[in-house]
Amino acid sequence: MATYHRSRTLHAGEDQVFEYLADIGNLPKYFDQMTEAKPAGGDKVDVAAEVHGKTEQGEAWFRVDRTARRIQWGSQNSPYSGVIDLRADQDRTIVDIELHTEHTTDNEIAQALDATLDHIQQQVED
Repeated sequence: MATYHRSRTLHAGEDQVFEYLADIGNLPKYFDQMTEAKPAGGDKVDVAAEVHGKTEQGEAWFRVDRTARRIQWGSQNSPYSGVIDLRADQDRTIVDIELHTEHTTDNEIAQALDATLDHIQQQVED
């Protein structure tokens, strides 16, 4: 399994960024290929995504740790998972994303992570 990492400093407060990212309803706004995310009880989330022109639906898990300023997610049916950690830097917020996946298309994963950070930045800085 491969691990991918990206980080970005945002010009927004840590509380604002965390609350935005922790809201399940915002997942399709910042995960590039995700088209739908609905709470399904506990830490379960029903999701849909466009992957290579095909709609895929499934169940995922989504966990929010407010104390650690950490959000974790993953697929119920595969070893795909990820973590977003936030930390304050004066009036800015550093967002670290780590993704674990069996996909080996490094360039595609890197582009997806960069797009995710672009979307987050656009949403919280506007």
